Amino acid sequence: MIALIVAHFALAACAGPLVHRLGRRAFVVLATPPAAATVWALTRWNTAASGGADTWSWQWIPDYGVAVDLRLDALSELMVLLAAGVGALVLLYCASYFTDDTPQLGRFAGNLLAFAGAMLALVLADDLITLYVFWELTTVFSYLLIGHGSEHRHSRRSALQALVVTTLGGLAMLVGFLILGHAAGTYRISAIVADPPEATLAVSVAVVLVLCGALSKSAIWPFSMWLPNAMAAPTPVSAYLHAAAMVKAGVYLVARLAPAFADVPVWKPIVLVLGGATMLLGGWRALRLNDLKLVLAYGTVSQLGFLTLLAGTGNRNAALAAVAMILGHALFKAPLFLVTGIVDHATGTRDLRRLSGVGRSLPYVAAVALLAAASMAALPPLLGFAAKEAAFEALLHGTTAERWALAAVVAGSALTTAYTLRFVWGAFARKPGLPDTPVHGVGWAFLAPPALLAVLGLVLGPGVGWTDRLLGAYADTFPADPHPYHLALWHGLGTALLLSALAWAVGAVLFLGRTHVTRISRRIAWPTADSVFGHLLLGQERLALQVTGFIQRGSLSVYLATTLLVMLAGQLAVLVVDTPWDGAVRPRLWDNPLQGAVAALTCAAALLCLTVRRRMKAVVLAGLTGYGAALLFVVQGAPDLALTQFCVETVSMIVFVLVLRRMPVHFQETVSTWRRAARIPVALASAATVGVGLWVAAAARTAQPAGAAMVEEVADHGLKDVVATILVDLRAWDTMGESAVLAAAAIGVTSLIYLHRRSEGTMAQEELQGRTAWSLSAQHSARLPQGDDVAPERSWLAAGSTLAPEHRSIVFEVVARLLFHPILVLSVYLLFCAESLPGGGFVAGLVAGLAMITRYLAGGRFELAEAAPLQPGLFTGLGLFISTGVGLLGLVDGTVLHAFTYHGHLPVFGDYHLSTSVLFDFGVYLLVLGVVLDIVRALGAKVDRQIERAAGVLAPEGGPEAGGSPR
Repeated sequence: MIALIVAHFALAACAGPLVHRLGRRAFVVLATPPAAATVWALTRWNTAASGGADTWSWQWIPDYGVAVDLRLDALSELMVLLAAGVGALVLLYCASYFTDDTPQLGRFAGNLLAFAGAMLALVLADDLITLYVFWELTTVFSYLLIGHGSEHRHSRRSALQALVVTTLGGLAMLVGFLILGHAAGTYRISAIVADPPEATLAVSVAVVLVLCGALSKSAIWPFSMWLPNAMAAPTPVSAYLHAAAMVKAGVYLVARLAPAFADVPVWKPIVLVLGGATMLLGGWRALRLNDLKLVLAYGTVSQLGFLTLLAGTGNRNAALAAVAMILGHALFKAPLFLVTGIVDHATGTRDLRRLSGVGRSLPYVAAVALLAAASMAALPPLLGFAAKEAAFEALLHGTTAERWALAAVVAGSALTTAYTLRFVWGAFARKPGLPDTPVHGVGWAFLAPPALLAVLGLVLGPGVGWTDRLLGAYADTFPADPHPYHLALWHGLGTALLLSALAWAVGAVLFLGRTHVTRISRRIAWPTADSVFGHLLLGQERLALQVTGFIQRGSLSVYLATTLLVMLAGQLAVLVVDTPWDGAVRPRLWDNPLQGAVAALTCAAALLCLTVRRRMKAVVLAGLTGYGAALLFVVQGAPDLALTQFCVETVSMIVFVLVLRRMPVHFQETVSTWRRAARIPVALASAATVGVGLWVAAAARTAQPAGAAMVEEVADHGLKDVVATILVDLRAWDTMGESAVLAAAAIGVTSLIYLHRRSEGTMAQEELQGRTAWSLSAQHSARLPQGDDVAPERSWLAAGSTLAPEHRSIVFEVVARLLFHPILVLSVYLLFCAESLPGGGFVAGLVAGLAMITRYLAGGRFELAEAAPLQPGLFTGLGLFISTGVGLLGLVDGTVLHAFTYHGHLPVFGDYHLSTSVLFDFGVYLLVLGVVLDIVRALGAKVDRQIERAAGVLAPEGGPEAGGSPR
């Protein structure tokens, strides 16, 4: 199983080179994986038809019970045959449909084959999470396929519409899956269906959420808006995704879960009502459209409503009719779409008002279309007739609700007959007063795929009994019926046949009166999908503007006060309602009196922040609160946290100082007395609430701390530093994600500063005029490079040629030079000793960054360029690459990174113990160093250049500048 799935994605990755070398003939090669999957499924027919199943499981992370489970049973067998078989034929059809010079053909081919692989995995998945992953993959690939013609606005809009609707439904479905898995105690689908959880309120909510995902995927009203617009995709996409594959995923999920949840009270009302309504609304809309693909699209919406109704009915005979109809629908709707593509290809139009006499010009094409259309209209002796008879018979002998559903189905079947006749007449009939449409010939390779599907629909009509064992194996998963139905072409005269005849007659009358029907349909038509989607987007945009205008007032203090008040209200509500202090152990004020002293000093520094008006003083006081927290870590015995806090606080204060150079000395915001009086209580109340909450949480804890188990686990590997081991070993994936967020944030912040970098080339001459805010003389500026990556001369102190004497501190420069390399050595020491002593990649990277910052503060940007000649992005990217690569090693067997360990002895250093977690930590080290360098270069060196440029423009030509020395 898994080999076939992987083959789809592997060959899809090679689609571009294949198309480049072979042209459109590459589609024949790309059809190999789905064709192989079809053959494999046929070899498993007897096993599935006998009620057996083939399973495959990969225990991805055994310790957490995370596995990838696949299962082929009767229902999966049917869906694999459709997804793979129709997929292979559609790929072969593409070889004739496209030309070698079609734009982006390789990308289209790869997306189509990858979609086939995702669909194959979806129907084989036996795990809710696995199913969801491939469910969303089909959504992504359908978005790419629908939007293939991205140069057209309609294609982009249609793709976005499909993505939004199906993704929102998928997210709701994920929540439902999580609730079901928790309630059932397993995420294994076969286990949940065999032993469903009790129908509690939570399970009912989960069922509704899962149905939201299924109904949105299968375009059931009110989610049906996206499918007709998806006809902007090339015709092969419509034939595959919207007839045999993607839209069947929702029906498949309903059919898969129906044996377990059809008796949940909320299930049948949703499925029967929405399924019946969709069948009627889609069929009625198809009667007034003139585009052949749109006629089929709304017909597909109608048929999907019918399939959903049958699959969700919840009895054995209806389930048998549902799977028979799923098979029949794929065998008539896919060839009709493919034939539409042939007509469009041969005539250059799909407008039935402009088509005339095409049936005489293309008789074989017309014959294939007639076969498929007859099956869609449920005419004997085709498969559509046998499936429709089974559906009528099942609903006829069902409950009262099912008999009401039967009335909707009969009415929908009449509409199906009417729009089927409209399609055949519009595409192939000769129309009075309209000249025959010129056409060009169609090769046999072009017609073969739809012809094969249509002939299968004809053969399986009389031979529907051949499928009865397989389809009956699925139907038998429902409670036994006293009168089990068996598939056959002829069951004699009866009520079901009379209802079919009634549907044919009414449909024929609707077609004959098509002019009046079209006029009535236009008068009572509901809004189009474009209109609904557009109004929804417009309403969302207006709401967002109103909310943004109300909240975003342009005042940082207002934003902070709003955040604190919301937090305050939520915390107080929880404390008042839950009263978590009941039964809690009385907490201690401190473990050591020194903690109380440090806390008091920290609070004093925080309170002083409320009164200052100078920005620099506020930064210093805020920094003191951070250092106070670090001292608390020291007193508490957490040197790792203390070291990290000290480094973070130091870097943060330096960054603040660099930013404050461009800001006024005093806060300029005018604050009224009453606002200032309101700020202090809000701040104090928020701080008190958080403190009390933490205090109560610590006192109310009843579970044993996990620290002892962590210490024991780490000690088993001969390590001592629990914190570092957790971050880079036991929870390395969390650390890797946080590292990626850190890199993205740094890149985003620095990009804002470098926004106008491209325009700097035209301003180079302006930068060379006059001396700068760093007191460069005009003579020096004229001969210095203006980049951030080259120092002016390779002297021991680069600042000798870049800073004016009165702005230099020789002692600071010399000390910075002397301490630079020892600090770097210290950072490397902190990196490699992290497994047994305080340290780690994060704090080591911060220490190395502090060494770079010291060089910059001593000698300016050219000194920094000499200390770090490489671009910061190289460190950031390399660090993220190493961390991700090492993390993927642990993904191979689902174990922690410490599984790869090395021991040895070095002459000078002695015994060493090295694991891949150290290499992971090295990636974090490089990442943090790159981030610090990027920030210092952006807020320091880049701002320096902006100051120099401004000073050069404002200084009088030839005269001395303030702070500089005369020429």
